[in-house]
Amino acid sequence: MELPDSQEIVEDLAFFDDWEQRYQYIIDLGKAINGLSDEQKTDDRLVKGCQSSVWLIERIDNGRIRFEVDSDAVIVQGLLALVLAAYDDKTPQEILAFDIDGYFAELDLERHISPTRGNGLRAIVAKIQALAKQSVS
Repeated sequence: MELPDSQEIVEDLAFFDDWEQRYQYIIDLGKAINGLSDEQKTDDRLVKGCQSSVWLIERIDNGRIRFEVDSDAVIVQGLLALVLAAYDDKTPQEILAFDIDGYFAELDLERHISPTRGNGLRAIVAKIQALAKQSVS
């Protein structure tokens, strides 16, 4: 399964009646991510600030930033899929211009995840935005 874009995810989640169904959808999105090999899961790729282990690899390809991610928690893997839908294969300028707060508000996400998961999500977003800023300067 290829990840839908951020707008498709917003529309898909609105279709579900309750958060149990939405969680299952988010987990299923996470299963669509290939993940990383054990060799790729190095300490320098760990995202600081996440309760679960989250690894992030970025590469620039024709001016666009591509991300590979993995987590040791299924719900976090799903949250990573939501972030990838917003940021993967975008230019640094597109990443910095994307209204991530508005996207998360549309998903009504932060009311339904624990504060520690919310902090981890913010840490992942901050890391990606910092990488995009480095690529612009």
